[in-house]
Amino acid sequence: MEKQYMLEVKNLVKHFPVSGNKHAVVHAVEDVSFRVEKGKIFGLVGESGCGKSTCARTIIRIYQPTAGNIIVDGEDVSYKKNRELQALRRKMQMIFQDPYASLNARMTVHDIIAEPLRAHKVASSRQEVSERVYDMLDKVGLSHEHANRYAHEFSGGQRQRIGVARALVIEPEIVICDEPISALDVSIQAQVVNLLKDFQYERGLTYLFIAHDLSMVRYVSDEIGVMYLGQLVEICAAAEIYEHPLHPYTKGLLAAIPIPVPKLARQKVVSSIEGDIPSPISPPPGCHFHTRCPYAKPICREQEPELRDMGGGHQVACHLY
Repeated sequence: MEKQYMLEVKNLVKHFPVSGNKHAVVHAVEDVSFRVEKGKIFGLVGESGCGKSTCARTIIRIYQPTAGNIIVDGEDVSYKKNRELQALRRKMQMIFQDPYASLNARMTVHDIIAEPLRAHKVASSRQEVSERVYDMLDKVGLSHEHANRYAHEFSGGQRQRIGVARALVIEPEIVICDEPISALDVSIQAQVVNLLKDFQYERGLTYLFIAHDLSMVRYVSDEIGVMYLGQLVEICAAAEIYEHPLHPYTKGLLAAIPIPVPKLARQKVVSSIEGDIPSPISPPPGCHFHTRCPYAKPICREQEPELRDMGGGHQVACHLY
């Protein structure tokens, strides 16, 4: 049976102009390609500043792509104008990273969750809108009395649940989760992730899950892409990337995951990544990671590696292989 892809990203590029220098651009996303099967979760990981959130915002068309193609359920939405994107907004929703900034402080919770229903004319009457809002509150673990309160009256975990409710109330087919748990306590993180998994199971949702916590991404994702300085350097199944990581950057990220057992933690050989991410305004020639890679060879400084399949769908962009 042929695989059905809900999201296909092909050679996506996003550059931003540099203020005061008309010849310089920020290379936020460079030639990124991946596919997400229907009903699956694709995890996108990497250090802060590597372009994960920019990639997500370009996919959902908050940003206009500089080049490349974004195909949602077989339809190319890369360069559609705002008035033509209404159907995309109905099909694809986003859960934002900061629950403190992404909710309108002037609106009640009822109005925040109801806004997508009204914007997309999903509900035909006020009563139906309210019924769907209250039903959604129940599903995300909040009570009906919370509907008339304002966002500042809630904790971070509760606000993120409101963000989840707002994104899912119009029953989208794909949800982009832009680090939805990074601002939350560890115990609350598990609750929000389990909530998202429950919705996936019930509705067959497709997720693009962005995070820098590899241990959480392993639990959530079916497939993982590792990003560095705007480029994908490795893609493979979630279990495979932990058992057989290939790219030195991936190995460094995995080595940085803390081990909760003190005895094992003392025995662990730390091979952390040294140095800082280079400037995306002037990325290094050749492999972008060669300035921090302990295994760099002369070819790494001269030639940019292509993302190649090493077997079983495990792709890596590295001259070591």
